[in-house]
Amino acid sequence: MNRAIVALVVVVVSVAVPLLSPPAWAVDRTFSGSAQLDYLFVPTEKGANASAIGFDGFTTEANVKVAADISQHLSANVKLCYGCHGFEADMAYFDYRVRDELNIRVGRFSPSFGAFNVRHDPANHGLSDKPLPYDMGRMLRRTDWNEGVLPSPFPDNGIEVNGTHWFGEWAQLDYAAYLVSGFKASENALDLDFVQSRSTYYVDNNSRPTGGGRASLTLTLSKTSDATLGASGMYGTFDPMNRLTYGIFGGDFSMRFGQTNLRMEYLVRRQEFDTSDASLFKYPIASKDGNFFLKHGAYIELEQPVSGRVTMLGRIDGLYRDGNVAATSELLRRSDVGRATFGSLFTIERGLRVKASTEVYKFSDVDPNGRTVEVGFHLAFVGVF
Repeated sequence: MNRAIVALVVVVVSVAVPLLSPPAWAVDRTFSGSAQLDYLFVPTEKGANASAIGFDGFTTEANVKVAADISQHLSANVKLCYGCHGFEADMAYFDYRVRDELNIRVGRFSPSFGAFNVRHDPANHGLSDKPLPYDMGRMLRRTDWNEGVLPSPFPDNGIEVNGTHWFGEWAQLDYAAYLVSGFKASENALDLDFVQSRSTYYVDNNSRPTGGGRASLTLTLSKTSDATLGASGMYGTFDPMNRLTYGIFGGDFSMRFGQTNLRMEYLVRRQEFDTSDASLFKYPIASKDGNFFLKHGAYIELEQPVSGRVTMLGRIDGLYRDGNVAATSELLRRSDVGRATFGSLFTIERGLRVKASTEVYKFSDVDPNGRTVEVGFHLAFVGVF
């Protein structure tokens, strides 16, 4: 275990222990967590070895969380997670709730964006992989695509103001506005560097915050049905000199009919890159609007319980990228990938589940062996406490 991991564990433990101890002013304390062990088998790769294009074989995602209500208005959350990024402080923040319509959050948290991020833990979504717009490490050809549009989770340091207002008993308005450090990359980088953005010391590389927000409206249709429509956005700079900007925008819609859940989202990221060295690019730099690319992502998902123990799930998702690419990239000026996933979730007993799914990828670009189609099979065990 290296020094960075030791330091991270020490920080989390130093905050968590006081929250778990029994001071007289703590109204309520909870300790929870989850873990998923997933095995990915890709038979379309030679020898079923997909290590060159993704994380096949066994992978683990796990987290532990401590939450405490310190007073009527003040609460705190600390969460440590482990995954393809290593150890991560996913949460370390305080909430000061003045009223339902006004809550102030300070510390490290995932800023409010989209609908999926609140379900990003493996215990909270029914398939082994996240939707492609939110992919972080599990999609095939992940290096070529540099993850999804907005890899989830995306914890950051900053401040957020959020709240909820009810209109009678049939409509609920939620809002959030925040300033956070934002994503990072080195000078003259052609894309965001998500490893640098999750660096252990969490230091902003350009001293300028990224701003963003989200608003959603939920309508109660009946005692067992509701619908939610939301919009999100964030904008900032990612290079050390504050010259290059990125903007991420999205819309989401979900409906619940009894036990049936329908979810869909669309995201797009507009990102600038430095064009001072034309030799870094695969294509000539356009004289007009040649210094940015667009990456689009979308998914639609249906979740249907068929018994008290079995739930069936289906998802269609995809990515589309438009713009110049690095000279070494396997992508073209316009590239896309689509994926269809069908899976099931089986509850063995309370807190223990099994996930099984099949996913089929269709890429617009051929790989070195001339293939555009990949097939993967997931089998995962999920525990929750």
